[in-house]
Amino acid sequence: MTLFAPKSLKAALAVSLIALSTAPALAATPDTALVIAQNIDDIVTIDPATAYEFSSGEYVTNAYDKLVAYDAADPDTLVGQLAESWDVDVAAKTITFTLRSGVTFHSGNPLRGADVVGSFRRVLVLNKAPSFILANLGWTVDNLDDMVSTEGDTVTVKWTGEFAPSFVLNVLAAGVGAIVDIETAMANEKDGDLGHAWLNQNSAGTGPFKLATYRPGEAMVLEANKAYFNGAPAIERVMIRHVAEAATQRLLLESGDVDMAKNMSPDQVAGLEGKAGIKVETYPQTAVHWFSFNQKHEPLTNPALWEAARYLVDYSGMADSFLKGQMQVHQAFWPAGFPGALDDTPFTYDLEKAKKILADGGVQTPLNIELDVINSAPFTDIAASLQQTFAPAGINFNILPGTGAQVITKYRARTHQGMLLYWGPDFMDPHSNAKAFAYNADNADDKYVSTTTWRNAWMPPEAVNKKTLAALAEQDADTRNAMYVDLQREMQAESPYVIMFQAVKQVAMADKVQGFVNGPSAAFVFYRLVEKK
Repeated sequence: MTLFAPKSLKAALAVSLIALSTAPALAATPDTALVIAQNIDDIVTIDPATAYEFSSGEYVTNAYDKLVAYDAADPDTLVGQLAESWDVDVAAKTITFTLRSGVTFHSGNPLRGADVVGSFRRVLVLNKAPSFILANLGWTVDNLDDMVSTEGDTVTVKWTGEFAPSFVLNVLAAGVGAIVDIETAMANEKDGDLGHAWLNQNSAGTGPFKLATYRPGEAMVLEANKAYFNGAPAIERVMIRHVAEAATQRLLLESGDVDMAKNMSPDQVAGLEGKAGIKVETYPQTAVHWFSFNQKHEPLTNPALWEAARYLVDYSGMADSFLKGQMQVHQAFWPAGFPGALDDTPFTYDLEKAKKILADGGVQTPLNIELDVINSAPFTDIAASLQQTFAPAGINFNILPGTGAQVITKYRARTHQGMLLYWGPDFMDPHSNAKAFAYNADNADDKYVSTTTWRNAWMPPEAVNKKTLAALAEQDADTRNAMYVDLQREMQAESPYVIMFQAVKQVAMADKVQGFVNGPSAAFVFYRLVEKK
């Protein structure tokens, strides 16, 4: 059976979506398509100006380009993407980018400087979860015309603040720096949404793939952009089927119904050992996993609770059992393996010590806490472990499972009590996580910022806020890294969240799949070089 026998795109998609949304076994997947089983229920939006989840980050990377980016061919090096070159004027705090010629959007429209300016403006006007990333540069809706300008094939960006040009480039390489076909977006604007609703069902990028179909919680189909300026993808289609259960993903892979399974639990990965025609690739990740206490809930505001909680987690017990091979113990906000990381792990499970801290700190027990958690592995397993190890200390977790989108939306609204989640940097600079975990300029309910501090309604001490900004401004790399290490130690000492693990990604796939690139975060997942041999 071939999923893509029809010649028209419309017919082909109709057939492929029927296959994606039904469970019966299929014949071998087509050589022209990569079929993936993946949990994509974390997606809230796929508009690049508002996308801020792991799965949507993968999509944006493959459908859109930025001025500069980390590329599939060399994910460790920042290179020009839509910018052919750039010139830096440190004194004037400007970077002037020269755009590539001949680049077209999925619509066929040519890339213009106006698209760059308009894309950045969309982010600031919509003012959704990731907008703060561009705001790092001192950009606002009111001053953007002064901060970003275009003339001919050049775009000049300015910034305010004392930091190096490398920081500016890393900000622009974030997903929120994706360049949108403004003419097409605005042609589909409704009720002043700048084309937001349309971009949640369509793509308007220059990237190697364009969106063919997206059905939330069911499937996403990407079609190769044969006019891609950096060379057409080797594969014609990427078909992502939403499959939440690890066991089901394994069965689909073993039966040949999918080429790749991206959310396998350690026990399911172990069950694939020795299976003919299947391989498992391992990719260290930047995501750190933690749980937090919302400071809008008064019983959770005692620092003694935060401290005791660090000694009520069975870190090694989890990492050596149901998380084996997919999590390593890590207790600081910046991931190991990158400059500025703190690798110390001072906390171990110590029930008696935790009890003493609670008693000395005046924490009244029993204490009942609702804990929101994504209803899939490993989150539910971690939550169950926390429930078991906290209970003897008189802290009782009531686990509230939900889809990724439900849990994240509740977190952004600050209506949770306890939250079990993960965090990945928005760009590869330690300030990305320092601002998330050690800085909050305004804790008011109407001052939304996409940080763990604001979402947990926690205002760090003013001295910590100042240290975070000082580290950002430091020009000497070694001194700057040391400042971030000190910040992480302060957060280990007193903050309303407990960082437990750093993720390791295991992706199971058919042997014939070659060229898949999965870097340290969702923004580094590339399908452009995939082939099936």
